[in-house]
Amino acid sequence: MTQIQIYDTTLRDGAQREGLTLSVEDKVKIARQLDRLGIPWIEGGWPGANPKDGEFFRRLKLEPLTQSEVVAFCSTRRPGGLAAEDKMLAAILAAGTKWVTIFGKSWDLHVTEGLKTNLGENLEMIRDSIEYLVSQGRRVIYDAEHWFDGYQANPEYALQTLKTAISAGADWLVFCDTNGGTLPQDITRIVGEVVKSLGYPLGTRIDPNKQLQFGIHPHNDCELAVANAIAAVTSGVTMVQGTINGYGERCGNANLCSIIPNLQLKLGYSCITPPNLTRLTQVSRYISEVVNVAPNDYAAFVGKCAFSHKGGIHVSAVERNPLTYEHIAPTQVGNERRIAISEQSGLSNVLIKASEMGLTLTKADPRTRQILTRLKELEYQGYQFEGAEASFELLMREILGQTSTLFTIQDFQVHCSILPGRDYANATQHHSLATIKIAVDGQNILEAAEGNGPVSALDAALRKALSQFYPELNKCYLTDYKVRIIDGAEGTSAVTRVLVESSNGLHRWTTIGVSDNILEASYQAVAQGIEYGLLVRSPQTCNLVDAK
Repeated sequence: MTQIQIYDTTLRDGAQREGLTLSVEDKVKIARQLDRLGIPWIEGGWPGANPKDGEFFRRLKLEPLTQSEVVAFCSTRRPGGLAAEDKMLAAILAAGTKWVTIFGKSWDLHVTEGLKTNLGENLEMIRDSIEYLVSQGRRVIYDAEHWFDGYQANPEYALQTLKTAISAGADWLVFCDTNGGTLPQDITRIVGEVVKSLGYPLGTRIDPNKQLQFGIHPHNDCELAVANAIAAVTSGVTMVQGTINGYGERCGNANLCSIIPNLQLKLGYSCITPPNLTRLTQVSRYISEVVNVAPNDYAAFVGKCAFSHKGGIHVSAVERNPLTYEHIAPTQVGNERRIAISEQSGLSNVLIKASEMGLTLTKADPRTRQILTRLKELEYQGYQFEGAEASFELLMREILGQTSTLFTIQDFQVHCSILPGRDYANATQHHSLATIKIAVDGQNILEAAEGNGPVSALDAALRKALSQFYPELNKCYLTDYKVRIIDGAEGTSAVTRVLVESSNGLHRWTTIGVSDNILEASYQAVAQGIEYGLLVRSPQTCNLVDAK
């Protein structure tokens, strides 16, 4: 199996995504996850460009990674200077990495318009920078920036830049589709032409200690970064530069979470070990949490919905043989099959969900059909259980007779006031007061609580009233609140769907409420979230089996 070198640039190129910011601690956490995943190369940042990146490299000197090679990144020296006197290159050397990636201009337009220098000086910048780094004991990966645009505009000059990098001592030449506008067929054609024009077959040994090797660094502006990376690999390059989850500037970089399984499982290349591949989904989601960007549920291979089945015919077929609707086994990338529940469900959906939740049902059991019928009735009214599986579990347990009445709502009221803000001009502070009357174990309880909004106040009042009976509620809290207007043409009388996510610190669950009154819908969702937390997530309350 041909080994493909995976080069991760999440910490540098990925961090250029709009709205994504990494602390030093974030970068260290991500680097250690990538190291455990077995990623061969991790580009840590640009030392000297900012204090954060310098501190990152200092931290890894003190506590080195175990498998991955950490790489420092920078540009060639400035026009008109000397590499040996360039402060930027001095900072790179101070980072202490064995490998350095530097980028240089391949496109004559960038030389004259961006650098404001001449073509000859650009070649000298490439030569001087690489020779200096090599003289200081560093090994160099040369990123040919805007390679494909430069080659198509002026192939003769673009090739000169690569030949200069080779003669200066670069170990790797990486073709960058920096603007992300090249098509896969052009990637294939140009990579082939370039290798032939250079006169160095792939893997040629250019001195006793080095082999000239090629890589690809595609951006995703045409939604083709993964396809372009694969096209380059099948044309002979042996390094792919990309980011976890495709993070990056503009539309992002090549998504390593798609590239790795495609190359390894579909095309037979070796990227990381099979046991490490089964950690890919976990790492993808871990990094999305660290960078505070919501995971893409629909991402290939690692998304929550990548192996989700909703239609009854699909579910029935997958139950018999997963190959009918799954191109790989989810476990190969550490993901799992999900069966969604909706009005499109059949009996197979209900039976599989029941099994997942530790409930015993059969197709012949009349309650199975009753659950399916009730599901479809509620979905017609506006409920959506595929996004609120905790509510669906409560529905099933109710029909199966596995619930008990923990509390009964008698009345609730919510009052809101808007006060002028003190910190910002024209700002407002929203204060809400909720009063709630419930019956618990034969006792009537009246409580009130404040919140920074009506739902927050309602949730607080309900928990305050119940906590004296169910102290385990102190471990539960509301983590998310979503509102969807159904049939918006109805205006203020439209039906409102509310989804509430709750957590006890170990598990998360989502419940739903539907009403033409947003507060009533909110109460339904909040109350069900509490009920689920007590009945299922705290089995000691009612001796129910904990759901997975």
